[in-house]
Amino acid sequence: MKANSFEELLIWQKAIEIGVEIYSLSDQVPLKSDYKSRDQLIGCAISISNNIAEGFEYNNKLQFIRFLGYAKGSAGELRSQLALLVKVNRVSEETYLKLKEELIVLSRQIKALMTYLKNKKE
Repeated sequence: MKANSFEELLIWQKAIEIGVEIYSLSDQVPLKSDYKSRDQLIGCAISISNNIAEGFEYNNKLQFIRFLGYAKGSAGELRSQLALLVKVNRVSEETYLKLKEELIVLSRQIKALMTYLKNKKE
């Protein structure tokens, strides 16, 4: 299947879902008043979908692969921030484990697309 827009990409759709979850989490106590952590979490979360979209829109395979790498990096950064926030009791262990699993799956999917694109003949 060839995607005609980034909105058709399952990885972008999943990144948006994770972003929505992070916004919801950030609106709850205690993160609601922890502005620094809240901003960091939201920034990382939206960076995943934004990098997928931006890379796709360049309409250049190498640029897309590069931006997919950035998106994958942002997913890792978000996992790291969530791990820290669980340790300082800003995020529950249950929420952390759920989001961690979703982010690991998303990272694998991004990596698989990167590999596919690298190996794809023009």
